[in-house]
Amino acid sequence: MKHKILIAGLILASIFTSCSDDYLDAPAQSTLDESVIFSSPDLAAGAIDGIKIPFAETNSYRGRFLPFYGLNTDVEWYNSSQTVSDASDLCTYDTKANNSQMNTANNAWAMMYSGIERANICIRGLRAYGNPTPGSQLGYLLGEALTLRAIYYADLIKAWGDVPYRFEPLNNNNLYVPKTSRDEIYKQLLADLGEAATLVPWPGETTATSSVERINKAFVKGFRARLAMAASGYQQYPDGIRRSTDPQLSIANMYALALAECRSVIASGSAHLEPSFETFWKKYNQEYLVAGGESLWELPFSEGRGRMLFTFAVRHTTNDQFHANGANRGGTAGPLPIVFYDYDQADTRRDVTCVPYKYGTAVNNIAKQELGALNTWYFGKYRYEWMTRFVTSTNDDGVNKIYMRYAEVLLIAAEAANELEGPSAAAPYLKEIRQRAFPTAVHATKVDAYVNALTSKTAMFNALVEENKFEFTGEMERKQALIRWNLLKTKLDEAKVKMTNLSQRSGEYATVPTTLYYKFKADNVSLDIYGLNRGETTNPGADYTSFAWTWTGAAADTKINSLYKVGVNPDNRQFWPIWQVFIDGSNGKLVNDYGY
Repeated sequence: MKHKILIAGLILASIFTSCSDDYLDAPAQSTLDESVIFSSPDLAAGAIDGIKIPFAETNSYRGRFLPFYGLNTDVEWYNSSQTVSDASDLCTYDTKANNSQMNTANNAWAMMYSGIERANICIRGLRAYGNPTPGSQLGYLLGEALTLRAIYYADLIKAWGDVPYRFEPLNNNNLYVPKTSRDEIYKQLLADLGEAATLVPWPGETTATSSVERINKAFVKGFRARLAMAASGYQQYPDGIRRSTDPQLSIANMYALALAECRSVIASGSAHLEPSFETFWKKYNQEYLVAGGESLWELPFSEGRGRMLFTFAVRHTTNDQFHANGANRGGTAGPLPIVFYDYDQADTRRDVTCVPYKYGTAVNNIAKQELGALNTWYFGKYRYEWMTRFVTSTNDDGVNKIYMRYAEVLLIAAEAANELEGPSAAAPYLKEIRQRAFPTAVHATKVDAYVNALTSKTAMFNALVEENKFEFTGEMERKQALIRWNLLKTKLDEAKVKMTNLSQRSGEYATVPTTLYYKFKADNVSLDIYGLNRGETTNPGADYTSFAWTWTGAAADTKINSLYKVGVNPDNRQFWPIWQVFIDGSNGKLVNDYGY
């Protein structure tokens, strides 16, 4: 059963009393004796659960941050990018500080700081009264609190760059503070996660770490590796795009830290790739929560909260045999049209990731698949039809957000090993990813020969950039990776050219068919589609119906150019502006940089 994040009566109501300040919208100091709460494992556990509540608030991760952050990239976009709106502005690198989707006092920025304040109170209380040692329950809870705080801060930095540094509970002296260099925040987070790794057990070692909805050592170490790579990578600072000049965040230091943490996770045997890519995503949609597999940690939603399928699933036009979540659910974003054709045809990740159909209007509650358009694809990693629970909420599906999975540990290990030790050290990790991606029959060519030919650091790095694309499309991790590689605008411009080539059937897309053929399978719901693969141009028979698979003219140009707003340089818009309501409520302490 999914872990439900609920306020536990008097304890949390007392600790996290709401404060009316619009600047951080964070709870005030505890009115209940912390010495009682944080010396008791059961009471302290309830307080730690309170740190997670802001994830699921209406305008927090649930309804604002997750639906928009991470779009648009060279593989993912908001499917209505061409329609000018405050929603599309969030994705097309043209966001304004007064954006109507975000400029509210209870939005993601406020909720993240609310979570941080809750964590600060718990961390203070556990350190003062809990004797949180490794192997103890209170030690685990401190490790969990440190990690949850790091998650909130990592996402603040990812979306806004430099933000206020607040690692103590609010008081009269620190209520209004300016932004701090993210370098200082990264160093604090890396230290906190280093401590947390000594306090939390490996997946499945304890009851607490038996679920992917609770923090475990494999996740902490993998997350620490991710942050180390981001901290040492390129990013937009107020004075330009560069790497950090802080010696502690150098490539040598951060890559060594990341590689050591990834190798520790790999050597532990506490996590592993699911043998089948499709099976992994089916189990995710079925809400399989047992830790120790590929999912390292998931942002936990109760059944009545969370919008991962509501937002990103294959589109369902109406309620049907698979859900009663309402009309036009899923499909607000999807893969760029080129992604399907960039995959190797033998790659099993392709058909899981890229879906060219939606479910039409239900008749007698039964909906059938129907082809859409070449310029509108859906993320097949998220599917109501793979769920075992029938969703009836009109606004939420309750499926968790996978925050990190073991495949990322392997690819970070490959990238760091390549930089520090050369391509031969990176090869085993890349091979493991591709062995899962391709059928055994083609491993000799698609895995061994392919990877063995990557004999320079540059060749291996470029291959890893591509492999990240094929592995993670639809998980909205690509944007931060492109930023730290200093490839954001470069790859977006490449994608525009490639989409133009696809629409014109030129260059690398000259052999993509312009006509699809379809019929229904025996279930009279699922489509049997011919013509998606290159070379499939012969009419397969009279029982198939033809379907034009073209995308040309001004409408194509408009949508292609909407990957980022015309006249905008995405490298100068790597972050969202701080929303005006928080600027206005900061007592003059907060300002927007980056030309906003």
